[in-house]
Amino acid sequence: MVNINKHINIISQLGKFKITFFVAISSSVGYILYKESIDILMILPVLGIFLLASGSSGFNHLQERKYDLLMDRTKGRPIPSGEITETYAYSFAILFSLIGMSLLYFYGNLISAILGLTALIWYNLVYTPLKMKSALAVVPGSVIGALPPVIGWTSAGGEVTDPKILSFALFFFIWQIPHFWLLLLMYNKDYEKAGFPTLTKIFNNVQLSRITYVWISGLVASCLLLPLFGVVNNDIAILGLFISGIWLLWKSKSILSEYFERIAIRNAFMNINLFVLAVVFIISIEKLFLTEL
Repeated sequence: MVNINKHINIISQLGKFKITFFVAISSSVGYILYKESIDILMILPVLGIFLLASGSSGFNHLQERKYDLLMDRTKGRPIPSGEITETYAYSFAILFSLIGMSLLYFYGNLISAILGLTALIWYNLVYTPLKMKSALAVVPGSVIGALPPVIGWTSAGGEVTDPKILSFALFFFIWQIPHFWLLLLMYNKDYEKAGFPTLTKIFNNVQLSRITYVWISGLVASCLLLPLFGVVNNDIAILGLFISGIWLLWKSKSILSEYFERIAIRNAFMNINLFVLAVVFIISIEKLFLTEL
């Protein structure tokens, strides 16, 4: 039993399940956005995205194993800690990626599978290497987070060029930039110790905090644009988005202080994630229960 729990814990870390679970949630909202209902056909494509994202995370563990060893936040991960071999990690990453791709192809469609493969390539062959070369790698890297809701949408039968899903993808794209910079403000010493180029070498913490607040404002603006593209139509849901946006701006204003406070950054990091969850929840409820009102 101890060994089983140990392997479950290792697989959970390799697949970054805390993150990839939310990736699956965002894809399910893309599916619901098109179908305006939940059906059993949604389960396997969403599971495919979860497994594919987990496999891609496994490759990322392998790619960054030397840097992870240098950072306090990541040196306890399975590979740098010596808990597993690289063969173990490769086996996990390949198996999960193949199963995920297969589910997307056979239970979604060809377009969904191509988008899934694009996300894997973009994360492991574009974004991850770029992190070692540019402090702004997160900007092109944010494409990865914008793709899962689009994959959910196409799995349900939607067109990839539909403005409705593109506006929703834009919301997820913008979210990841302030999300990462808040993380950087909390762990900048770790990133610098591992040799990553960071914006904290260009801007001081107070300046980067203010830049991050501008992006948080942009995230709220992209949220308020969603009704214009038909993502949300119900007045109650639109009011919910508006209140959520005002709440995030108000709660995050403490990072505009002239004095850098780590606790304010930590709270802003938590609040921006809660805001995205609230938006996802509001859109899902609107599509499932409020479309007839």
